[in-house]
Amino acid sequence: MRRHRIMGLLGALTLAAGTLAATAGPAAATPAPVSARPADTPPAEFGTDWHDPLTAAPPVEHPDTRSCRVTLAEAQFRDFTPYRGAYTPPEGCGRADWATVVLRLDGKVKGRQYDRLGHLTLGGVEILRTSTPEPSPEGIEWSVEKDVTRYRDTLARPQPVEMLIGNVVDDTYTGVIDVKVTLTFYAAEGRTRPAPTPDRVLPLTTPEVTTPRNTERILAEVYATGSGGGCEEYWYMTVPDAAPYSCKAADGPYREVRISVDGQLAGLAAPFPTVWTGGWSNPFLWYVTPGPRAFDVQPIVYDLTPYAALLNDGRPHRIEVAVTGVPAGQSGWSTPANLLLWQDRGRGVVTGALTRHDETAPTGTSRWTPAAPGGEHRLDTEGAHRLTVAGHLDTSHGRVTTTVTRAVRSTSVHRWTDGENADALSASWNDEESVTRGADTTRTTRAYTMDGETTLGAGDRLRTVLSLGDRADTLTLRGGRRTGLTRLDDRYTGDASYTANVPRDQRHAVGTTTARHQLYGTGIGGGCYDRTVTTAQGALTADRRRC
Repeated sequence: MRRHRIMGLLGALTLAAGTLAATAGPAAATPAPVSARPADTPPAEFGTDWHDPLTAAPPVEHPDTRSCRVTLAEAQFRDFTPYRGAYTPPEGCGRADWATVVLRLDGKVKGRQYDRLGHLTLGGVEILRTSTPEPSPEGIEWSVEKDVTRYRDTLARPQPVEMLIGNVVDDTYTGVIDVKVTLTFYAAEGRTRPAPTPDRVLPLTTPEVTTPRNTERILAEVYATGSGGGCEEYWYMTVPDAAPYSCKAADGPYREVRISVDGQLAGLAAPFPTVWTGGWSNPFLWYVTPGPRAFDVQPIVYDLTPYAALLNDGRPHRIEVAVTGVPAGQSGWSTPANLLLWQDRGRGVVTGALTRHDETAPTGTSRWTPAAPGGEHRLDTEGAHRLTVAGHLDTSHGRVTTTVTRAVRSTSVHRWTDGENADALSASWNDEESVTRGADTTRTTRAYTMDGETTLGAGDRLRTVLSLGDRADTLTLRGGRRTGLTRLDDRYTGDASYTANVPRDQRHAVGTTTARHQLYGTGIGGGCYDRTVTTAQGALTADRRRC
């Protein structure tokens, strides 16, 4: 992924770089092996090798039952040629009634390379979107695991496989990305029961889709990423056309990911502000600990159940995804989507009605304040939008009403100097959702934060100080009484600097990072997960678990 100005001033430096880019459970880089202990004394500055990448996220749970493993893809990516293969379900661990299915990607790369974005599809269904770390000259290895049990319907049948990590290998960028992807199936046996999963999974490879006529619940998942080398990779830093900055967007940085059914708005969400492993012009921040979700591009999930009655008429309907705020004709966003469907086994046709559609007028403003001589430009942006949709279905177990309310809002302050030798952003995005289905209600409050500054100072010394946050509280109720509460708090902080515009051995790069992932509540093993990983100059200096 390329960079703009100070977010990309360094394109000419040919940095050893980084772009590769879940969700019955989060994908997570595998914890460091026992032999990879924290260093007693980190090096004074970055050398030619560093600790293999890892995250503080919890590992995927593996049941203690019989297991079967299938290799899904094995390839070396040198260009934009996709890997294509064939998948056949295993025979020794049950016939689609598995307890858990775990996808694992093992990767290695050495030399010099940008971060690369990648995806993996099975029968057209996207089951993994991830990004690559940037390599050291001596080479790195990393792994990512993801619970993909929710795609049982797809996994139960032979399918074509396609995987792509678009890459460029030449005399400058020498890193060939070598990956192997496997699926491990865990049998449901003894007290370990089959996982509840959707009955059907449909890829939205075209806007038109026809769903089964007895559908009683519909979720759409959208793997939305701003990437691909243009300014939408840094959409949160874009400015209106009038402001003097290298990345433009006519209406500024407000973005919203929307899904529609037959042209009517059916869901909205705040995009996650992913920072890839070459982001903020400073790969020294990310060599060991990536920012939240950089290895785990989680889909946005929309509950479209209020539209089930409309979709159950047996005719094709248009379901489309769009990102608002992107300048007309400008590329940079990828929004592959899947439909997850639950069917009423007691009825061949489920009828009902869409009964409510209330939408506030979306707001979004950007106010540019020009810099005084020697001062900073400032762009203040805010926006908000709210949607409530409701509908009922007459199922074999009675009439069920579903009401979905989602509200998004964001604020940001972007400051920069002429020439962009100083560039700073303080921003927050909030996404609040409430889904009531019959007597059950789930309320989720999401908050994403970004606060950082990059400066190019005396002697071409470039420094980036940055903090990122990914937080979510989920409350479940039945009949108004609380039945569950889960809290996620994933934080990253980093401070790295180096001398720009010089050969690698003269950069004298230093950097410290801390990643802490906390997860509490019902459904969490032991009710608590809390891990902190710290690094200095590419060495792991602490790996602490508090639960």
